[in-house]
Parts: sequence; structure tokens; C-alpha cells
Amino acid sequence: MTPQDSLAKRTISSTLWQTAASLISSLILFVRSILLARWLPVEAFGVYGYAGAIIIITSRLASFGMGPGLLHRAPETEDEDTAAATHFTLKLLFTTIWALLLLSYAAFFAEPQYRRALLALTLIHAILQLTETPRLILARRVVHRRLSLLAVLNVTLSSFAALLLARLGQPMWALIATDFASLTVSIIGLYLWHPVWRPKLSWSPDIVRYFLSFGARNSPGSLLHALLDRVDDAWTGSRLGSTAAGFYTKAYSFATYPRRVIAGPLTSVSGGSYAELKFDRQGLSQAFFRINATLVRAGFFAGGLLALIAPEFIRIVLGDKWVPMLDAYRLMLVFTLLDPLKNTVANLFNAVGKPEQVTFARLAQLPVLVIGLSLLGPRLGITGVALAVDAMLLVGMGILFWQARKHVDFSLVQLFGTPAAALIIGMVISRGLLAIPGVLGSDWRTGSVKTVGFVVIYVAILYTLERKQTTKMAKWTISAIKWR
Repeated sequence: MTPQDSLAKRTISSTLWQTAASLISSLILFVRSILLARWLPVEAFGVYGYAGAIIIITSRLASFGMGPGLLHRAPETEDEDTAAATHFTLKLLFTTIWALLLLSYAAFFAEPQYRRALLALTLIHAILQLTETPRLILARRVVHRRLSLLAVLNVTLSSFAALLLARLGQPMWALIATDFASLTVSIIGLYLWHPVWRPKLSWSPDIVRYFLSFGARNSPGSLLHALLDRVDDAWTGSRLGSTAAGFYTKAYSFATYPRRVIAGPLTSVSGGSYAELKFDRQGLSQAFFRINATLVRAGFFAGGLLALIAPEFIRIVLGDKWVPMLDAYRLMLVFTLLDPLKNTVANLFNAVGKPEQVTFARLAQLPVLVIGLSLLGPRLGITGVALAVDAMLLVGMGILFWQARKHVDFSLVQLFGTPAAALIIGMVISRGLLAIPGVLGSDWRTGSVKTVGFVVIYVAILYTLERKQTTKMAKWTISAIKWR
């Protein structure tokens, strides 16, 4: 087996493990989210979402963009154990400073309704930050079985804890318990049970300089990514209040389930795969197209279907109290359809050692988001916030794909043409089916008709126009299963 064949099989095998874990995890999370949405007040989700946004944005300072440096193949990382120990040492130093600063802010300056959540989440995530090193080691090796199993265990344990506390009348602790469960599973699964890597401190000047240099180039882009991904939550919580933040948080949460199943696994696997192919333009181009083509086709299918049945889904599954989030939910589906592509392209630039190109794109996106929030948010509420986020995403994607042509060869028509046609035709015809006598009048009936119509049309168009490509990808998948 050639190294390229081995990498291809490890990539597909890792993707299969991640996909299986995502399917199981998403199902559990979906049920948990429905029950929590029914049991907890809207405001609880707003407080938790605001505090979580602050944690995620500021925690980029603790990472300082050094993580991809351990994935990146360079002379300084060839000795994996020494590189990992140096990374862990720097991570411990940066995390300690970050945690002390954020705890001080939470204790003395945060608004009262957000203080408790900020304090608890800061302590939990400070320790969770220190599990990044073994996760990067597994990603570097393109071996994701353990990470997949831990993900399922984490979701199971956190769901049990959250639902139990919700029934006991502790809404905020029910949500925070999910983060604590993640910390517990990570410590046990990465450091205590058959450790992936044993924590140790190391200070190799050359490797320290390498990580700091890589981080200095990557950190601005990483921080910008966090801002672009979470500043809308923070802005909504601070400007529109905890109730509006609650609606917006749940709209985003339910919109992200499709990408967790396919996009999560492919995004996490793509970084290691791109890194091994960095000197092989043809192989890198093939991997880039296959990963992103899969994301587009699966994303357009899931997003189009959910946008069609959104009214029925909200009323039947979540309850009438969540109807105010309908427009924002549909708009957020656009974001979750395309955002994974932005992440895989960013992984490409990290793999070839050009993280500053990601920073350039994100710098262009930030003013678009800020202007959009300022102009649309106060006037349209959470719907305006979602519109601002979609506009920001489209600008960033255009820039990233333009820059990617320096490193890979691909066709935007081949990437987007067929699934876009299937999406548009499927949605138009499915909406037209509502004109059939007797369909209207029941959410269950209209939702079922739209679902069947869209699924049949989308799959038929895709299969008719891309039969050879689908067959080829299926053969690779079967080969990976046999190899595993």
C-alpha cells in the first residue's frame, strides 16, 4: 500500500468513524434540545448563549493559534513527543493568564444575570483547554476512532445530566452541566484511560519560537474566526436582551444539526489530510474537491429540506412559544449550509503554512458583520442579525475560494452547479405540491408532502447528473470499510 493510498484510506476511515459518531451524537443532542426547549425558559438559553460566546471568543487568546502548528509538518514537529510537550507548556501558560483575566472580569464587571454562568464556564473551559494537545496528536495521525467514541460518550453523559437538572428545576446548571460533562469525558478518555499522550513540560527554544511564530500568524485569523462566529450571540445578548438571545441561540442551534453529521467529521479530518498532501498539488486538489463536494451536496439537501418544513417543525416539535424564531432559523440555515466550506478552506491554508491568507479574508468579513449588525439588528431584531451573518459569510467565502486557487485546482461550477439546481427545483416543486386539494390544514400533512417531494426530486437530479462520481465515492468508502 502506497503512502497516498494509506492516507486516503485513513481519511475515509476516520471520516466514517466521525460520521457514525456524529449521527449518534446528533440524534441524542436533537432529542435533548427538544426536551430542554420545552422544559426551560427562553431566557436561560439567552444567558448561557451570551456567556458561551464570551468564553469562545476570548479563549482564542489562550490557544494563540498554535494548534495547527502541531498539525503542520515542519522540522520542528518531526519529533512528535517533544513538540507536543512544548505545545502543552505554552498552552498551560497562556491558559492560566486568560483564565485569571476572565475570572476577574466576570467577578467585578459582568452584568449580574451573566456573572454566575461566566464564572462557572471559565473554570471549566480553562481545564478543557489543556486537553487540546492529545486531540491534536490524534488529528495529526488522521486517527479519529477514539475521538469519535469520546464524542458519543460525552453527548450521552451530558444529556443525562442536563435533563436531570432541568427536571429538578435548575435551568442554568442544566445547561452548564453539558460543559462539565465534556471536561470529565476528555480528561478520562485522553489522559487517564490508555493515555494518548502523558502530559509533560518542555521548553525547546527552537520549537517555542516555531509555535510562537506560527501562532503570531495564525492567531489573528483564529480570533477573527471566533469573533465572526460568536459576536452575533454576544451582540444579541447585550443589545436585544436575554429573551431575544434565547430565540437566536436556539435558531442557530437547530440550524447546525445538519452540519454536525457530515461537516463536523469532514472538517476535523481535512486538516490532517491536507497536511500530508501539501507537496502533491494533484492529490491535494482531489482531496479538496471530494471533501467540499460532499459538504455542498449534503448541506444543500439538509438545509433545503429544513427550510421547507421549518414552520411545521417548530410548531410540532418545539411548541408555539418558539415560533418567533422562524425567520431567523431559516436564514441561519443558509449560514450553516456554507460555513463548513469556509472552515475546510481555512484548513487548507493552515496545512500549506499560509494561515495569514485566512486572516485577510476574515478582516474583510468583520466590517461587513459589524455594519450589518448596526444597521439591521436594531430594526429587524434577530432576523436582522441573521441577515448580517449571511452577508458576512458570502463575502468571506468569495475571498477564500479566490485565494485557494493558488494551492489547488477546482471548478466552482462542478462544485456547486448540480446541487444548486437540485435545491432550487426541489424547493419550487415541493412548495407547489401544497396546491393539491386536501394538503393544507394539518402541519403533519403539509410537512410530510413537502418532505417527500423535496427528497425525491433532489436525489433524482443528483443521481441522474452525477452517477459516475457517486459510484466512485461509494467504491472508495467500501474499500475503506474492508481495509479497516
